[in-house]
Amino acid sequence: MSGLQKEVNRRKTFAIISHPDAGKTTLTEKMLLLGGAIRTAGSVKGKKSAKFATSDWMELEKQRGISVTSSVMQFEYQGYKINILDTPGHEDFSEDTYRTLMAVDSVVMILDVAKGVEAQTKKLFKVCRDRGIPIFTFINKMDRFGKEPLELFEEIEEVLGIESSPVNYPIGMGPTFRGVYDRFNKRIEYYEDGEKAGSQSIEDYEDLQKYLEKTADQATIDQLLEDLMLLDEAGNDFDIESVKNGKQTPVFFGSAVSSFGVPTFLEHFLEMSPSPSSRESTAGKVEPTDEFFSGFVFKIQANMDPSHRDRIAFLRICSGKYEKGMSTWLERTGKPMKLAQPQQFFADSREGVDAAFAGDIVGLYDPGVYQIGDTVCGTKDVFSFGDLPQFAPEHFAKVRPKNALKHKQYLKGIKQLAQEGAIQVYRTPRYEETILGAVGQLQFDVFIYRMQAEYGVDLVMEHLSYQLARWVKEGKVPEKAMRTSTSMVVNDYLDRPVILFKNDFNLDYFKNQNEDITLSETPPKTSN
Repeated sequence: MSGLQKEVNRRKTFAIISHPDAGKTTLTEKMLLLGGAIRTAGSVKGKKSAKFATSDWMELEKQRGISVTSSVMQFEYQGYKINILDTPGHEDFSEDTYRTLMAVDSVVMILDVAKGVEAQTKKLFKVCRDRGIPIFTFINKMDRFGKEPLELFEEIEEVLGIESSPVNYPIGMGPTFRGVYDRFNKRIEYYEDGEKAGSQSIEDYEDLQKYLEKTADQATIDQLLEDLMLLDEAGNDFDIESVKNGKQTPVFFGSAVSSFGVPTFLEHFLEMSPSPSSRESTAGKVEPTDEFFSGFVFKIQANMDPSHRDRIAFLRICSGKYEKGMSTWLERTGKPMKLAQPQQFFADSREGVDAAFAGDIVGLYDPGVYQIGDTVCGTKDVFSFGDLPQFAPEHFAKVRPKNALKHKQYLKGIKQLAQEGAIQVYRTPRYEETILGAVGQLQFDVFIYRMQAEYGVDLVMEHLSYQLARWVKEGKVPEKAMRTSTSMVVNDYLDRPVILFKNDFNLDYFKNQNEDITLSETPPKTSN
């Protein structure tokens, strides 16, 4: 086996997705703690404490106790190089999550035992299913009352359309929760006083009952044995190929806040989850073990370091080996680029990297040349991994600086935050008014906060009644349609014309009246 193949095999790059409050950031923290990457787990709930979740590095996230931007955390554990991408749970930031899902090899889906599959989980899962991303399910908060396990399996299969195969099974729930039974290793893991209280190997179900009689009530034992025998007879047999193809999800139970079940989950996950695999490109399949270097930009973040006000482009390496100072070419422009100072991350902490391989995420210092979706190649014969998903905004607002003397800082902030892709920025052609477009209302709050905190600019915001944005793909917009009571024409930050409509009826009416104009929900690709 080549050195390149060995490095690829030990990479595990995955995202953690969930509905808000299901325990996503808590599980991430406990994995980092388990791997020795941090000494003390933070808590997104502890707003009054000086201790915050490692992945929620932005000050606003610390204040609100929610994740609003994707974080990258990398560490070594038991010979593996692990890249965790912690994503926003709030639906207003789903676009950032969708892009992040393009950069991973598998996904950990967290479900709250009391709530099961929620609306946001369905949306995120659809992206995973469309890409065939392997999904591993962790059902959290077993120390609280919730839905019965068999009901949750049925929900996963009916709502998400994917087979479930429980790797371990809970012994009780809430006040009667006594641990989990590992079906693969035939072992009990005891839960007592909020933590693991030991484990015991089991020969058969009769042996299982004997050991549980010491800690669990008879009703809990009877229910467990009945469920296990039902799963043996009618449940889905575990199939690793179905898991790798995204058609079956291994299911685990535990309590992330107490770390119970997390070590077992991580142990199985590292064994079952795929290492980096081939990716489609305009030049055909690109293998992670190909000698030539390649990768794509899936995220851009400004001002990660407030003292330097820098801008970082996050690159997922897809093939070859990165070496410090290597020359590359940007596919969109064909221009050469020297990767002189790539960095690897641990939330907001970073360090220089001399070598990286397929599956790794590196941060590139960006003077303003990269765009989300850019492909970077280690050869002049450039190719593309294709566009990343973009979504038309559904909320719009007009903004201006309160203080006209801050105009220069205002323009800089608007430009940088637009290039991140977190919010879309437009200008009216005649009056140069600034119009913001967002997938969700919370994005406006984050934008206002960041403009003030990072650029020192206070904003005046006026919400607009438009609900749809369509890019003009072909044709010229007539003068009478530039600004009416039902539509407004603006330009995006690359000066491409966009029409904002109040509703679907107004959009359909415009199409009927202007058959020579072709509209698109997403912006056309540009080489600028």
